[in-house]
Amino acid sequence: MTTESTILLTGTGAFAARILFDIAATATAPTRVVLAGRNRERLQWLKVAAGARAAIFGTPVTVVPRETDLLAEGAAVEMLEETAPNVVVQAASVQTSSVIAGSGDAWSRLVAEGGLSATAVFQALLSTRVAAAMTRLGSTAPLINCSFPDVVNGLIKALGHQVTCGMGNVAILSNAFAADHNLMERSRIKVLAHYQNLGTWRRPAGTRSGTAPRVWIDDEEIGDVFGAFRHVKLTPEPVIDISGASGVPLILALAEGRPWTGHVPGPHGLPGGYPVQLAGGILSLNLPPSLSQEEAVAWNGRFEEDNGLVVGPDGQVRYTGVLRERLAQHSPVLAEGFAVADLEEVHRSMQDLRTRLQKQD
Repeated sequence: MTTESTILLTGTGAFAARILFDIAATATAPTRVVLAGRNRERLQWLKVAAGARAAIFGTPVTVVPRETDLLAEGAAVEMLEETAPNVVVQAASVQTSSVIAGSGDAWSRLVAEGGLSATAVFQALLSTRVAAAMTRLGSTAPLINCSFPDVVNGLIKALGHQVTCGMGNVAILSNAFAADHNLMERSRIKVLAHYQNLGTWRRPAGTRSGTAPRVWIDDEEIGDVFGAFRHVKLTPEPVIDISGASGVPLILALAEGRPWTGHVPGPHGLPGGYPVQLAGGILSLNLPPSLSQEEAVAWNGRFEEDNGLVVGPDGQVRYTGVLRERLAQHSPVLAEGFAVADLEEVHRSMQDLRTRLQKQD
């Protein structure tokens, strides 16, 4: 008899719903998904909808809703103790991803001009709490952080916690590129990409510029990436239909102890996104022979070094580039950066700033 695995999925937004619905449609082994979130009505609806999808596709998936407020003291520890998951997927955030398409207030403009790392503290809050709870309990379950993993996973690691990877971002491009070239065998395409590479693919092909992701097909690097994939165009809004789905095969492989090959952002806290492979429960980089790990990490790392948020080896977080300049216009103190251990306190200050800027046209 096949043992049922338990996946703990936190969050009830559009991203979590996409993950839940695709698990319900594709799981082949008995799978129990504990869905945790604050909104009771939303939890109940997602349970009904996911259950219906499992019935439609004939999959052995059950969904158990659990009302949880991760902002409450001790909530993460209690949730993990009660559910004892095989895999933890953290998709809850106090910053919605829709901010990337906004422009109606001063906060949206700060994010648009300075970059998504302006939201990193908000994205990190709940994920670091879940990671800390796992550390406290000695949990060895893989943690997949869905909240801005290219950057936030580095913060989790700097705080001394474990994180397996994220989902989306590099996987948006790798899967769109694979479909465009009919490369259904995952191992044939390898993509090195930072979340900052995504923006240009939201523009028409003839207007794309800047640094392109690096792409290899059958271990041969593509010289003109913009030209080779000119027919791939993303929506201005978050590409949840791809990004939310991209991690589901990995989640199920981790839950069932199967191998897997693909792409993820932030593996083990590294910056940016990489080709990876899962074997024996261990996730490792799966780079082309012509690329060393040091070169790959340096290539991804320079994006935040030029503009964004960087965590130093001393645990000091610093803002860089245009983001630092724009942030300094509103809060010189926050622009100076902070010790990663002070994340919770900094979140309160950043929340005050966001509230103030959202009231400004």
